[in-house]
Amino acid sequence: MKKFFLTCLQTILVVVALAQSKEEAAIQQIFNEALGRGKAYELLSDLCTNIGPRLSGSPGAAAAVEWSRHVMKDLAFDSVWLQPVMVPHWVRGQKETGRLISRKQGTLLLNVCALGGSVATGPAGVVAGVVEVKSFEELKALGSAGVKGKIVFFNRPMDATKIQTFTAYGGAVEQRANGASEAARLGAVAALVRSMGSNLEDYPHTGSMRYAANVPKIPALAISTKHAELLSRVLKEEKEVQVYLENHSVTLEDAPSFNVVGEIRGSEYANEIIVVGGHLDSWDLGQGAHDDGAGCVQAIEVLRLFKQMGYKPKRTIRAVMFMNEENGLRGGAAYARQAELQRALRDGVQPQVHIAAIESDRGGFVPRGFTVPTDAAAKAKVRSWKPLLEPYGLTDFSTEGGGADIGPLASQGVHLLGLLPDSQRYFNYHHTAEDTIDKVDKRELELGAASMAALVYLIDQFGLK
Repeated sequence: MKKFFLTCLQTILVVVALAQSKEEAAIQQIFNEALGRGKAYELLSDLCTNIGPRLSGSPGAAAAVEWSRHVMKDLAFDSVWLQPVMVPHWVRGQKETGRLISRKQGTLLLNVCALGGSVATGPAGVVAGVVEVKSFEELKALGSAGVKGKIVFFNRPMDATKIQTFTAYGGAVEQRANGASEAARLGAVAALVRSMGSNLEDYPHTGSMRYAANVPKIPALAISTKHAELLSRVLKEEKEVQVYLENHSVTLEDAPSFNVVGEIRGSEYANEIIVVGGHLDSWDLGQGAHDDGAGCVQAIEVLRLFKQMGYKPKRTIRAVMFMNEENGLRGGAAYARQAELQRALRDGVQPQVHIAAIESDRGGFVPRGFTVPTDAAAKAKVRSWKPLLEPYGLTDFSTEGGGADIGPLASQGVHLLGLLPDSQRYFNYHHTAEDTIDKVDKRELELGAASMAALVYLIDQFGLK
């Protein structure tokens, strides 16, 4: 009897183990395929080296659209299509010039670059005295008397004490976005902004800026963090310091472009959509490897992995290459508008409902976890999968929200999530000429793609209700 009891118990335990291991086996298969035969790095290398910079409205962006469409067609996704969107078309022009003019040290070159959307200085450039501020409050305290006719130098660094570098970025980026207009209100002739970089570097970081309505538009340029330190030091030593700035950027008429969409149709709930995506556009200084070629190829890889494994998803899985995240978010807005229309389709056509959207736009570094939905039930469900994901280093589920491109879907009740890689090196490359394929580790990129696929698999299997 005892032997019979033990045999029955063992049988029960085996059955339970098998039942518990279905999801574990699927996730293991995903990671095995991604790490053993993954295509993410190969695709990213092709995008970066053969297409390169992809600023909205540029020939590079147009080439990237066709590249994405052909890649997804070659991978035999069920459907691949282009979604039209009009995008801003800003052109940097010839390389910028910056010079520090000092009585004591003579003329020193400054590494600068125009911020995206900046007006030009004109061929003669701008030369003026400089006032340094670390906040808009300091700027306002100077008033017109202290600012008029001068270049305002915004020198607030990213807070090095913040463990989450995106938090540090958020604490400094306002001066890049709005500094030029705040300075122009008081009569400044140009704005010079410390680069949004974590470390001291020789190269400047570009990025988007915007002009306020009814305020004069003045040139806005970024300065490398090393040269920001240099300029600050000289300003403390001398009173009569001048800076010369020259840039030739221009904003042209909006240009036609596209989001690129590919999908695998669901076998049971084809009208329920799970989106994975990244933004196809990049700044024009580098190759857009981490920002955000990595996210694009990871999204494509999610669908490729499922096809390679022979996995038939219950729900429709859709990869979206969003256009114009960097300087307008037009692609994300256009996609959300189309999704809203599809939710309301009539005349016998089954409406489509997006149940989740996952974006990868924090670089191709080693994944640590995911940002989670704000809805309490959906958040709890994602966190309940932590034991399945922890063996792959996915332990951080503390942050809420999703990426910028999927943000417009929130008003439709879509649960937003994001891949959460280690962020410590991201702002070494973000928006710079250093954002190139050689800065991406193949294995880390593949781990990120597999992590996204694992999460999509779990959402597909169990939903988020």
